[in-house]
Amino acid sequence: MSLLASIPLLSIHLVIFNLMLLVNGAETAAVLSSPMFSGTLFSGAVFTLTIGDFLVILGVILLYFELLKSTRFSTASTVEHMVSMLVFIIFLIEFITVKGLGNASFLVITLLSLIDVLSGFTVSISTARRDIDISA
Repeated sequence: MSLLASIPLLSIHLVIFNLMLLVNGAETAAVLSSPMFSGTLFSGAVFTLTIGDFLVILGVILLYFELLKSTRFSTASTVEHMVSMLVFIIFLIEFITVKGLGNASFLVITLLSLIDVLSGFTVSISTARRDIDISA
């Protein structure tokens, strides 16, 4: 497994949010709530997708691919789990301490990162347990 493959996909969000914070400062929350797309549905309801909503949707999609990555079991997967844990810790610290990142979109992405960590360890433990049962 290459080094690039062991980088958690949710770290993309960490980079995006930090770049937004660098460019926009404390106004990051206002940027996240700005509309990205708007359209009228067949029902007549107006659907508006904000930048924050889009980032959450992207996070869910990336979490799916992270779950697929966690089903592979190798010695390098341990490194990937540790890096995922580090990414979650950075998310959590930034959510608590950085003013521009204390918003609902960043919280949801932080929770997605936590789910990535927990599911990675769960899949690894389940796979290891199955390997022990088969070899016994």
